[in-house]
Amino acid sequence: MRAPFPWYGLDEAFTGPRWLTQVGTAADGSVQHGSLGHGDEPSIKSDAAVGERERFAVAVTVASSPVRRTGDGTGVLDATTVSSAAWLAGSGLLACTWPAQLDHSRRDDWLDQQTETAFELAHDLAGAPWSELSLPVDGVPVPFHYRESEFGWVLAGSTGNGVHIGAYGRGMSAYGLGFSVVQDLGAYAQTTG
Repeated sequence: MRAPFPWYGLDEAFTGPRWLTQVGTAADGSVQHGSLGHGDEPSIKSDAAVGERERFAVAVTVASSPVRRTGDGTGVLDATTVSSAAWLAGSGLLACTWPAQLDHSRRDDWLDQQTETAFELAHDLAGAPWSELSLPVDGVPVPFHYRESEFGWVLAGSTGNGVHIGAYGRGMSAYGLGFSVVQDLGAYAQTTG
């Protein structure tokens, strides 16, 4: 609610459960990005059968910001771009996934490696494995960068009002999604697990 930007979630065509996830803040406490979930809340389990039954999509809203100085003046912060939204979405998908054959003791190493890969992929949205997908945002078609993996899908694009949207999911097709400004975050708070 303290965010200085509009939050995006799936539009009214999605009628399933909605839930709050993470909010990212700067050192001064200002909200920089946040995520809203739709469908089944993903469980972090290595059981492939459980993962295949989960159907969810998470919308990540990132405030668009230029390159700026840190609060203490000792450095600069990177600009937030569509690549920022793509990386946050890719990292979100990885956080609720891991290969069935991988045990818990190896998960942190795998997650570090895959997160670095997601970072590299997010900075080359024009390259493979990204493709373009047009989805409605507030009823207007908007181009998104889209990719699939064995763990789910990730997409990222920009709105016309100062935010970037990233999203990730599994078990729900990205092709039928639409996004809109969330007027009441209470709808998400009421269904948290």
